[in-house]
Amino acid sequence: MTRTLSRGTRVTGAERTQLAKELAPRYAAGESIRDLAAETGRSYGFIYNVLKEAGVPLRGRGGNTRRKKA
Repeated sequence: MTRTLSRGTRVTGAERTQLAKELAPRYAAGESIRDLAAETGRSYGFIYNVLKEAGVPLRGRGGNTRRKKA
């Protein structure tokens, strides 16, 4: 289980790399960025950036995918 991080504190270097190692497999297993953000106490954007920097392939957005008929 990932620890809760203090909001507003900088997470850099080895600590950021370790966080990415903890979050990447959970995201790959199907957890959402929003769920990971809520559990760690950080923002959606922070988690998104950590995963992106770690080279984790991000899933597409959900929702309506209908297209106009030609």
